[in-house]
Amino acid sequence: MAESGVSPLPPAPPARTPLSRAEPFVWLTARVLEQRLFAHHFLRGAPDAVEAALDAYRNEDGGYGHALEPDLRGPVSQPLHTAHALRVLDAVARCGGQRVERVCRYLTSVSNADGALPAVTPGQRGYPTAPYVPVLDAPPSELLATGPVVGLLHRNEVWHAWLFRATDFCWQAVESLENSHPYEVEAAVTFLDSAPDRARAEAAADRLGRLVRAQRLAALDPDDLDAYPVAPGYAPGEHHFPHDFAKSPDSLARAWFTDDEMARSLDHLAAEQRADGGWPVRWRQWSPVPALEARPLVTIEALRTLRSYGRFVG
Repeated sequence: MAESGVSPLPPAPPARTPLSRAEPFVWLTARVLEQRLFAHHFLRGAPDAVEAALDAYRNEDGGYGHALEPDLRGPVSQPLHTAHALRVLDAVARCGGQRVERVCRYLTSVSNADGALPAVTPGQRGYPTAPYVPVLDAPPSELLATGPVVGLLHRNEVWHAWLFRATDFCWQAVESLENSHPYEVEAAVTFLDSAPDRARAEAAADRLGRLVRAQRLAALDPDDLDAYPVAPGYAPGEHHFPHDFAKSPDSLARAWFTDDEMARSLDHLAAEQRADGGWPVRWRQWSPVPALEARPLVTIEALRTLRSYGRFVG
């Protein structure tokens, strides 16, 4: 006999994770490269597909161009594009072999007399470029450009003659930092996390962490951002948080922050996800297209950081 009364409620829909909310955003807005990176990181996509997409940005000189780094438009190879390419290759465990040998030859060709890299070479002149990336006739060596490249090459146990002087430059630059800004500190962390001399790296990271806290470069309380200065030249509200420096729990920068500080930082990162599923670009926006292309990059990085700290499974 049929039971009387109210029909049972339908099952509750599964909770939406940051990943499930971000996926439609990536398919809607991302370039092919970022679509394939997203698939590799979260949907078991093949690394070969990522490499094939990255090849579209590679030039005959061994470097990368074609707006791989969205703030630099035009076809010419640039150190910032090439650093971006190395991050992609590292992400899919393909940072080695003849491809990276060609990259090192390119880096050798554009490095300064001290063996370090400028951010942008004069060949960028004449192409659209973010106003905060100056194109100079004699660009200086920068830790911002050199540190991430050297760190990623060491992380993947790449050895090349160029690396010796570039590594020396990074050590000198990191250990002499006094007044810095968040992006430069992030570059230093990428170097220190993979530098071969681990005792020296730990000592340098400890000093750098004290500098970050003393200069209030990390916003430790997302509910009181007015208490933290924004670096000169940054966009209004372009704060950096503990998760920006310690992108995973195994980074040396993780020791700079308490568990509570990191938890608040990750809560803030998760809350920044927009209604469309993507994360916002926090740096200065100078043209709609670079900003549109950058959002999937920022979104994938946010997802990877949240997952590395166990904020979701996927």
